[in-house]
Amino acid sequence: MLNCFQQAKHAMLPETTHDEASRQEFAKSLKGFIQQKLLPGLEPIYQQRVAPAFEKAHGRQPENRQDIRKCMVEDAYFQMYASTNRIAQELLWESTNVSVDRQLPELIEKAKQLSSESNAQLVIPEGFVPPRYVSAIDIHCMPGGYCSEVTEDDVSVGVLYDRGVYLYTMGYTGPNNDDMGRSVCNYLKRNKPDFKPRRILDMGCTVGHSTLPYKEYFPDAEIWGIDVGAPVVRYAHARAQAMGREVNFAQMNAEETTFEDGYFDLVVSHILLHETSGKAMPKIFNECQRLLAPGGMMIHADLPPFDLMDPFTQFILDNETWYNNEPFWGAMRDMDQIELAEKAGFPRTQVRFDTAPMAVMEFSAQSAGYDEASTGAVAERDFTAGEFAPGGGWEVLIAEKPLTASEVA
Repeated sequence: MLNCFQQAKHAMLPETTHDEASRQEFAKSLKGFIQQKLLPGLEPIYQQRVAPAFEKAHGRQPENRQDIRKCMVEDAYFQMYASTNRIAQELLWESTNVSVDRQLPELIEKAKQLSSESNAQLVIPEGFVPPRYVSAIDIHCMPGGYCSEVTEDDVSVGVLYDRGVYLYTMGYTGPNNDDMGRSVCNYLKRNKPDFKPRRILDMGCTVGHSTLPYKEYFPDAEIWGIDVGAPVVRYAHARAQAMGREVNFAQMNAEETTFEDGYFDLVVSHILLHETSGKAMPKIFNECQRLLAPGGMMIHADLPPFDLMDPFTQFILDNETWYNNEPFWGAMRDMDQIELAEKAGFPRTQVRFDTAPMAVMEFSAQSAGYDEASTGAVAERDFTAGEFAPGGGWEVLIAEKPLTASEVA
């Protein structure tokens, strides 16, 4: 798919000078070059040079991603790839931060004004303490992470995330960075056409980019986005208003929210699970089960578990753990998420993995006139190393809470 998307403008995005815009586009293009030109060279080097050397030294072939890493990290080509990829990641944040820092006072005032015009709630409790597994890490090398505040009413890391993630994904999450939420909504419309949630919760919403499609697809629903970072939910609230969507946001921990039992019909997350600790994930699943009304659904969208990939693909994706400040990335993909859902109280028969085709790819297919776009059959389920969403879709863990006996009757 030819990626021709540019990020859609809205009132909370900073203006860029010519030089700032050029540096940001360079960072985005450099990431594209790495993915399209450098990364494909890793597998032939592994097959033709590195794996034979490993077998000669150990008397066996590499068996898993750990074996592959041991031999690949010694190879000069991989070292060049990994270091260039890390430089590109740091460059995209640095090039964006210049624009944010230059306009931060104006952006804070604009956020306060937009939030005051919204009828939706913004809840930031006094004394809230974010969990250490988030606050102690600059996740994906983003300066300040999600929780850092440098001034009163700060929104800086929210602005940085909104622009930086567009560059990080090279535009493949669409003009509004909302492909994951839009893809899940498309999946629901296609597979659950009669499902009409009254209340929807997006856990780990950051700036609400994946939250807003739910308001578009379910306009009558009460929608909440929660995150542990105050700056990102402040920004999310103002951003939603700037984009014409009134959505509630709150600083809240997905492990233990303040909503009452059974309040939501749909609880979702988008790339949340790989940024939580192994101790937090079971608590999040338990909280989803508690929050859902009978007949409700839990959907977590992320990249696939490792057991659905070959070892070399695992190795490529696990580079995020080693080189991109994503310490829980690999560990999360090794966890049995279906078992976690079952232990949380979801019947085993009501838990499954599926693939939600990327909305931008469906859009591309429709633009090209392909009939299969209407069915969602846009891409084969083939996990290719290096793709942003392997197989052209997001892996979704789905669990449904059964109706009670009286409700079934």
